[in-house]
Amino acid sequence: MYKSYSLELAGRTLTVEVGRVAAQANGAAFMHYGDTVVLSTATASKKPREGIDFFPLSVEYEEKLYAVGKIPGGFTKREGKPTENAILTSRVIDRPMRPLFPKDYRNDVTLNNMVMSVDPDCRPELVAMLGSAIATSISDIPFDGPCATTQVGMIDGELIINPNQEQWKNGDLNLTVASTSEKVIMIEAGANEIPEETMIKAIYKAHEVNQIIIAFINDIVREVGKPKHEYDSYAVPEELFNAIKEIVPPEEMEKAVFTDDKQTRENNIADITARLEEAFAENEEWLALLGDAVYQYEKKTVRKMILKDHKRPDGREITQIRPLAAEVDIIPRVLGSSMFTRGQTQICDVCTLAPLSEQQKLDGLDENEVSKRYMHHYNFPAYSVGETKVSRGPGRREIGHGALAERALIPVLPSEEEFPYAIRCVSETFESNGSTSMASTCASCMSLMAAGVPIKRMVAGISCGLVTGETDDDFVLLTDIQGLEDFFGDMDFKVTGTTEGITAIQMDIKIHGLTRPIVEGAIARCREARLFIMDNCMKKAIAEPRPEVSKYAPKIIQIQIDPQKIGDVVGQRGKTINAIIDATGVKIDITDDGAVSVCGTDPDMMNEAVRLINIIVSEFEEGVIYEGKVVSIKEFGAFVEFAPGKEGMVHISKIANERINHVEDVLTLGDKVRCKCMGKDKMGRISFSIKDAK
Repeated sequence: MYKSYSLELAGRTLTVEVGRVAAQANGAAFMHYGDTVVLSTATASKKPREGIDFFPLSVEYEEKLYAVGKIPGGFTKREGKPTENAILTSRVIDRPMRPLFPKDYRNDVTLNNMVMSVDPDCRPELVAMLGSAIATSISDIPFDGPCATTQVGMIDGELIINPNQEQWKNGDLNLTVASTSEKVIMIEAGANEIPEETMIKAIYKAHEVNQIIIAFINDIVREVGKPKHEYDSYAVPEELFNAIKEIVPPEEMEKAVFTDDKQTRENNIADITARLEEAFAENEEWLALLGDAVYQYEKKTVRKMILKDHKRPDGREITQIRPLAAEVDIIPRVLGSSMFTRGQTQICDVCTLAPLSEQQKLDGLDENEVSKRYMHHYNFPAYSVGETKVSRGPGRREIGHGALAERALIPVLPSEEEFPYAIRCVSETFESNGSTSMASTCASCMSLMAAGVPIKRMVAGISCGLVTGETDDDFVLLTDIQGLEDFFGDMDFKVTGTTEGITAIQMDIKIHGLTRPIVEGAIARCREARLFIMDNCMKKAIAEPRPEVSKYAPKIIQIQIDPQKIGDVVGQRGKTINAIIDATGVKIDITDDGAVSVCGTDPDMMNEAVRLINIIVSEFEEGVIYEGKVVSIKEFGAFVEFAPGKEGMVHISKIANERINHVEDVLTLGDKVRCKCMGKDKMGRISFSIKDAK
C-alpha cells in the first residue's frame, strides 16, 4: 500500500514514501529532502546466526556518483570501496540505533542507504540517518524506537538547523545529535573552539527539533508500521547465574576483577572460566552460554562496585586520571614524533610534511571538497592488546578513530598561506586499555609541535564514562575510563579541545539515552581533565611549536605571480616548468590564483628556481643586468636565454668593446654571460648588451 508523508523541516520539505519501492525489504523508506533522494531499507534474516554472542548489525551508506552527475574514474567505471565519508556516515547511523535493538537478538540485520540524488542544500548524510530510523521503525524488526537525528551548524555565532553543504563546510560547528522521545542518544561534533555552554545549547536545540521528527515518525508507524516479529531469545537463564555464583561467590569475582593490570585481570577471569567449564562439562546447553554468562557476571560486579561504593577496578578515584607520560623526538630522522602514555594506553605519533601537491584527493558526493590538506591515520595492531591476528588494513573503527583525532586538530592548524605544507600524522597504537583515540589526539598535537607546525593552541582529549542505576538521578561519571569501564559501562563520551573551547565530541552509549545533567556533567568533567593533561604532562614534554621545521623536512618558498603569467611559467606542454625543475631539482606547485610554492632541500637551488620564475613573469627593465646562457648564434648577433622560455638578442655590435667580424670569435654555444637591458631599439624590440654589463 503506497503512502506519502511530508514534514516542513528547517525551511525545506522532507517527504517519506512508503510502499512505492523495495517492497520485499522488512522496511523501506524512499526519502526526499529538497532534491536529495535516499533509499533506506531495513532487512533481517529469518533465523538467528548460530555461534555468536552479539547482535549482528550491519550499516551501509552507498554513495552513487550518478547522484551528482559524475562517472566514476578508473578502468572499471564502477563505484569502488566506500569512501571515508561513507564509512564515517555508516558509523554515525549505527551508534544511536544499535542500543535500541534487543540485546539478546541474534538475527542478522542490515540497514542500507543508497544516495541517488544530491541537493547541496540538503545533506544526504542527514537524510540517510532519518531514513534508517524510519525504515526500521515501520518494519517488523524488534526495535525500541523511533529515534531522530538533527544537524546543527554555526555561522557568525548563529546556530543553523540542518545547514547546507557550504554552511557545514565553512561554519564554526558541525554537530550531529540523535535522540529518542526522551533523551539524547548520540553526539558527534567538530567545532572551532566552541565554548562548553554554547555546545550544550546547540545540543539541546537539536534535541528539540528531534522531538518534532519523532512525532512525525510515530504518525507514519501508526498508519503503516508492521507488528514486530517474535524471535529466539539468547538471554542467559537465571538458573545458570545462580549455579555460577555457587562456584564463584561475588567476593571472589570482585577480587579477580579489581586490579590495575589488564593482563592480570584477564588471567583471573580465564582461570574462573576454566573452572566453570570443568564444572559444567556435562551440560552442553550451559557451556554454549558460559562465555556470555561470565561476561555479564563480571559486568554486574564492576557496575555494582562503581555505582554503590564508588570503587573503580584499578583503585582510582572517580575523577582521577591514570598515570601520564609524554615525550617527543623518540624516532630519529622523521620530521616530528611523540609518545603519549596514559596508564596502559600508549600511542606513538609521527608527523610528516610535504608540498601542498601531496594533499589527499577526494572523490565523493561533495563537489566543494576535492582535497584534504591535513590527514590523520590511526593504526591498531593486534599486539597492542596482547592478541595475534593478521593485519588486513584499517577497518571502520580505525578509520573512525583517525577521523576523530583529525577533526580535533583541524581548528588549530595554520592556514595554507601561513604554512604551505600538506601534513600527515600517523598514530601507532603500542598498547591499548581504553580511549586510544584521545591519546592519539594528545600525541598528534605534540608531534605537530615537534615538527615545527605553528598550531594556534595545544589540544588534548579525554573520555568520560558512566554507570547508571535504576533511576535517572542515580549515576556515576568516571573520568578517563579504561577498557573494562568502557565495556561494562553505559557511555564513552570523548571530548577534545583547547583552553578556549571544544574542537570535537564523539559520544557512544549502550543505554536508551542520557539526561541533560549527565551531558552537562560529562562535558564539564572532560574540560577539567584535558586542562590537567596539558598542564601536567604535555607542556612538560613540549610547551610550544618549534620555530623551524626539521632539517630533514622539505623547505618551501612562496611567491605570488600574475595569474595571467601562469601559462608562461608552465610553458607549452609543461616544457618551461619542467626545465626549471630539471635544472634545480626542486618541486614547483602553482595554484589558479598565481600562488607559487617552490619546495626543495637545497636553499641555493630553491632561490635559483625563484629567480628564474621571476625573470619569466617580469618585463625586462632598462638598466637591469641579467645572467643567461648563449643558446643560438647568428651572423648579426647571439640569442641569450635568461630563463627557460625567456630569451633576448645581443647584436654583434654589443658583444665586445672592440669591433668583431664574427660572433663565434667571442662567443660559443653554452657560454654563460651577463647582459644589460638597453631598453627598446628603433623597431620596438628589447635590446641587450654584453659589453655594457662588464
